[in-house]
Amino acid sequence: MAVFDEHANAYDSWFLDNQNLLASELKLVAHFLTKDSTTLSIGCGSGLFEMLLLKDYDLSIHYGVEPSADMAAIAKKRGLKVDISPAETYEIEPDKFDIILFNGSVSYISDLDLCIKKAFAALKSGGKLILIDVPKESGFASLYNLAGSLDTWSHPLLEHITPANPYPIELVKSANWRTSDEKIKLMQANGFIDLEYAQTLLTHPMYANDKVQEVIEGYDQGDYVAICGYKR
Repeated sequence: MAVFDEHANAYDSWFLDNQNLLASELKLVAHFLTKDSTTLSIGCGSGLFEMLLLKDYDLSIHYGVEPSADMAAIAKKRGLKVDISPAETYEIEPDKFDIILFNGSVSYISDLDLCIKKAFAALKSGGKLILIDVPKESGFASLYNLAGSLDTWSHPLLEHITPANPYPIELVKSANWRTSDEKIKLMQANGFIDLEYAQTLLTHPMYANDKVQEVIEGYDQGDYVAICGYKR
């Protein structure tokens, strides 16, 4: 994706400037992962999360897919085996993976239904698909949609309600935030069962980086939500 080629370093810098938010999101990503699993990260970006999952949680993700060549180059330096491809056109070997993870990439995928179908085929029996992202109904997505419509974070409507270090506006404008219900229905329609939910970032976005936040069950409060479904 061209916008991530142009802003690959800004992506990492934003997370590193928001260390508590990063740690909170990392907890959520680790929540449904298991050790000794063959895991594919689709939309792995710079591999920042994968690197920290190994360092902080001893969870190894060796394989990634990323459409941005600049982001993939950083991920490769961090030890991932990355194929450069959009998720929609990437061909995955059937019955290969224990876990397929979409972390923060769902909103940058045009045909999520197709990608979920492909994920189902690529998972082993009993494997799981994990979708993690900012849901459209959340406080963060509401701010992002407003800023995207205004084409700036510097507007009177956003004064006093915007985080100190907001997500780069170019990346905000490129996203299509989906509701949790939309993602749940797509997973169920494509055969995933026994869905589980977890969430974090439970405060207003202005305070999301004040401290590391815990992970709780459900998807009705958090600004970062994980949906996990299983292949029979």
